[in-house]
Amino acid sequence: QVQLVESGGGLVQAGGSLRLSCVASGGTFSSYAVGWFRQAPGKDREFVAAISTQGVTTNYAASVKGRFTISRDNTKNTVYLQMNSLKPEDTAVYYCACLIRNYLTPNSRMYDYWGQGTQVTVSS
Repeated sequence: QVQLVESGGGLVQAGGSLRLSCVASGGTFSSYAVGWFRQAPGKDREFVAAISTQGVTTNYAASVKGRFTISRDNTKNTVYLQMNSLKPEDTAVYYCACLIRNYLTPNSRMYDYWGQGTQVTVSS
């Protein structure tokens, strides 16, 4: 069983930055691809970014490309999401999820374990 815990959310003004962290326990973290997703009120959960097991490959949603950066430190069992130039439309609960193989996908149904989420609110 893998546990994921997100942190780093909060309230920020438009144009600001936040860095989210996702710490994993209970498994072999370096064997898992990891994704970040978000869900705004009244909307479906959507893909944000994903990173391969060793951090060599990353994918981003078009809406965040160039503003967000996903990275990982396998020595700390942690994946990060650096979010810059934040917009009010980035407001959502952000979730990390892991997939027990080295496969990047925006399909949330493919992920095996999920964290509880962290709220990000961007004011205009």
